[in-house]
Amino acid sequence: MCIAAWAWECHPAHRLLLLFNRDEYHSRPTQPAQWWAPGEGSKEMLGGRDELGGGTWMGCTRDGKLAFLTNVREPDSLIGAKTRGQLPVRFLQGSHGPLEYATEIAKEADQYNGFNLIVADMNSGTMVYISNRPGGDPVIQTVAPGLHVLSNAAIDSPWPKALRLGQSFKGYLETHSDAEASLKQMVEGLMMDTIKPDRSVVPDTGVDPEWEYKISSIFIDTAKGQAQYGTRSMVALAAKLDGEVTFYERYLENSLWKENLIQFQMENAK
Repeated sequence: MCIAAWAWECHPAHRLLLLFNRDEYHSRPTQPAQWWAPGEGSKEMLGGRDELGGGTWMGCTRDGKLAFLTNVREPDSLIGAKTRGQLPVRFLQGSHGPLEYATEIAKEADQYNGFNLIVADMNSGTMVYISNRPGGDPVIQTVAPGLHVLSNAAIDSPWPKALRLGQSFKGYLETHSDAEASLKQMVEGLMMDTIKPDRSVVPDTGVDPEWEYKISSIFIDTAKGQAQYGTRSMVALAAKLDGEVTFYERYLENSLWKENLIQFQMENAK
């Protein structure tokens, strides 16, 4: 279901600091973060890849585009819905800016199951949030500079896990200088948190309350029947003011935790 926290244009050394956990069934075939293109002649993007749907949950490009996605938790699914993982891919591959792309997606938003999508152009300093829930007209909102959290409800919704991550992220940034801000340390300290809230404050989304409680922590490790479910990858991305981007990933592969560290220089950085 995923959860993200980020500092957008409010840090003295970074345009963006982003933390992102992807939660999924362990059996779903997945590629770890790497440079890849969805088709011959298309633009390369950096991110993980869902081998089943062909899309991604989070990715970025050398020219400063970024997108990430969370599902909206709801009891019923739309049969025959389009694959949500294509939403970030289409933005990263296309020529539209964030607001233009969000406006385009709004026209077909009812063809997808519930989603929250963040699209950004780090060079122009534009970030936009779009969601197709609740029903009716999709929500399109420019994301203001500051600290934000997104789980499986609207952006900055006060869900217990979102509040916990937001508070710990804020505290980390206040107590660590840029030189100390190790991405690996941030992932291990903030995104591997297994603390669950009291059952009385777990959100009611219409799904089974016991399942809701099992997935109420920032880091998830549980099962649904015989199927293992939980956090499959944790990412920390840092985009400095000079355009240097560092992408750190800790991911689960064949029951073992492995690491990725990829750095690149953003094109046209201003």
